[in-house]
Amino acid sequence: MRPVRITQSGVGDTVVIPLERYNPSFNVGITVTVTGTVTYTVQSTSDNPFDSTITPEWADHPTLVGLTVKGDGNYAFLVAGVRLRVTAGTGTATITVNQTGAMV
Repeated sequence: MRPVRITQSGVGDTVVIPLERYNPSFNVGITVTVTGTVTYTVQSTSDNPFDSTITPEWADHPTLVGLTVKGDGNYAFLVAGVRLRVTAGTGTATITVNQTGAMV
């Protein structure tokens, strides 16, 4: 998967970044950078982000929670999608997601 970069300005959630669930070597690297003042959390779901008949259940990343500065983390276990949630502030937060596997 090519790196995916999405910016969230102000309070709110980014769109869901779907991940390749059928990759036999599931590893995902995440970096979040901030400009200005924001508080953010990275979240993941095991629910299919393409299934419009369900509302995904979200879980906070174990270390990328309530941060106000740059953060790095990963998922070494299967998740179907990730998003960035900005909970406070007026700045911007940018999430970059890199997943191992074939380039698409």
